[in-house]
Amino acid sequence: MSALSAERATRTTRWSDLVDAVRDAGQYATTAEAEEVVRVVLSALGDHVTGDERVDLARALPEEAARLVASRIPLNRPLTAPEFVDAVAARIEGATPATARWDVSSVLSVLPRLVGDELVDRLLSQLPSGYALLFGKAELAPAA
Repeated sequence: MSALSAERATRTTRWSDLVDAVRDAGQYATTAEAEEVVRVVLSALGDHVTGDERVDLARALPEEAARLVASRIPLNRPLTAPEFVDAVAARIEGATPATARWDVSSVLSVLPRLVGDELVDRLLSQLPSGYALLFGKAELAPAA
């Protein structure tokens, strides 16, 4: 199988499926509202994901979503989870920290189902503590 065929084979989810999943998760009134949230959150996530995880995430997402992640230049220092939510709030007109947290969780919580738990766990290993809850996963702390 060529590299292009392999990439297409991994893109089983369409953009509309991703937006619909986020619309359902976030209970957004319109598809346009859910689509805007997806664009903002995935762009912000693209600021943080690097290396093989970035490549694998882009391959697993629908093409339009993959471009949102891949087009960003990763920050030198990933933001903490609260800083990430604040950064998203700054990009959405009228957002508050509470609504931005809802938006972030609405997008990130659908990713495990779409890209797989293993890839999400790898993404979480790159990010500061606190992101797991945004992905709808338990934040497991190492035993002392």
